[in-house]
Amino acid sequence: MSFVLAIDQGTTSSRAMVFRGDISIAAVAQQEFPQHFPASGWVEHEPEDIWTSTVIVCRDALERAGLKAKDIAAIGITNQRETTVVWDRKTGQAVHRAIVWQDRRTADVCAKLKAQGHEPLISQKTGLLLDPYFSGTKVAWILDQVPGARARAEQGELLFGTIDCYLLWRLTGGKVHATDATNASRTLLFNIHSGEWDDELLAMLRVPRLMLPEVKDSSAKFGETDPNLLGGAIAISGIAGDQQAATIGQACFMPGMIKSTYGTGCFALLNTGNSPVASRNKLLTTIAYQLGGKRTYALEGSIFVAGSAVQWLRDGLGIIKQASDTGPLADRSDASQSVYLVPAFVGLGAPYWNPRVRGALFGLTRNTGPAELAHAALESVCYQTYDLREAMRADWPEGKAANVLRVDGGMTASDWTMQRLADLLDAPVDRPAIQETTALGAAYLAGLQAGVYPEPQRFADSWRLERRFKPNMNAAERERKLRGWACAVKGVLASDEGEG
Repeated sequence: MSFVLAIDQGTTSSRAMVFRGDISIAAVAQQEFPQHFPASGWVEHEPEDIWTSTVIVCRDALERAGLKAKDIAAIGITNQRETTVVWDRKTGQAVHRAIVWQDRRTADVCAKLKAQGHEPLISQKTGLLLDPYFSGTKVAWILDQVPGARARAEQGELLFGTIDCYLLWRLTGGKVHATDATNASRTLLFNIHSGEWDDELLAMLRVPRLMLPEVKDSSAKFGETDPNLLGGAIAISGIAGDQQAATIGQACFMPGMIKSTYGTGCFALLNTGNSPVASRNKLLTTIAYQLGGKRTYALEGSIFVAGSAVQWLRDGLGIIKQASDTGPLADRSDASQSVYLVPAFVGLGAPYWNPRVRGALFGLTRNTGPAELAHAALESVCYQTYDLREAMRADWPEGKAANVLRVDGGMTASDWTMQRLADLLDAPVDRPAIQETTALGAAYLAGLQAGVYPEPQRFADSWRLERRFKPNMNAAERERKLRGWACAVKGVLASDEGEG
């Protein structure tokens, strides 16, 4: 059995991919599912939609590959992180819709905990900031809002999990309640130094320990699928959150290596090795992966708006018909104009972490048109990546961050954007031959446990470059553009101070 099935459960769709033993792709199936926005700043998913779409794409991928359950050595799961599900231990029925990572409903709870002085302790133990982005306050909200839920949770009747944990429980017919260290590290409840759930944090955030899953390595024997689901029992042997899975798929196993994934948002991870690095620049300290009981850590920077800036051009302004139009349009822009878009549509992520500010355009003239707006939107992603890279270098001066950036995600298909990224970083940008790095990372973790794939360093040898983008912008032009971006960000942040 030299095939591995990867489940890539994302924010807007569920996808399954079958990888061969040589990591080539045998089949892909994908299905979107509904998004729910019950109030301003609230984002929810129906857990049953996630579950049914996942089963459908797994069956479709196997059929398209012409394979049966007996041909699959193992299943790996990667998932949208921080999204929170609470369900009944006996029936599997969720007590509330899943609260998605983007959801901001617990902002007031986080602000109150900050005002009480709890953030330093939380950051020291978890590596995270006190923000509604993470799972802990979402769990407490569900327990408080659903009648009887808190009492049931304290009696052990309800379970909590991130999406990987929920899928594992459903796939195994309710036999296994477990997660991996990367997903646990995104909950505000997990001590990344001891590798255990933290009683002090549980008490602070009011989450009963009985709800919590067992935490395992990212590559481990998690269980087997119910034989009725996919035509036979299949071992589930790998789990990692989506950004950590992409780090693995990009073979960033050496300290100093950086990958950046460009989807709806952008997430950059710097491997810092076996030592967690506390950020002084509002980056997150997180677990990159855990193998053989040993944790490898990373610094992570999150950009909230990347590909969604292109969606705004298409759906909000109507100046493009499809995402692939953006690069050619930007290429026709007036070089004499300096238009900056600060895409703080939902606030600014790292290294600013200001959820209150809103987006702005700077440098508009009567000659500013669609081409200049496209140019500004694509450049905004590059500038934000520059900010993350600089924060990482400042946080980890004793280590040496690699000068090369490995990239993946939908936006990397734009040659114009990748070239501008290399120009503004003044560093090479490497686009891999296999773009589906998140699913590949999940497949690798499962295949490693199942004996299909080799140890990390040998797997790294199989990484293949599709194209390297080299910087060719002169230093004076780069510095001028970066100064303009810094001024634009200051303007946006000042507007928030003015309102305050």
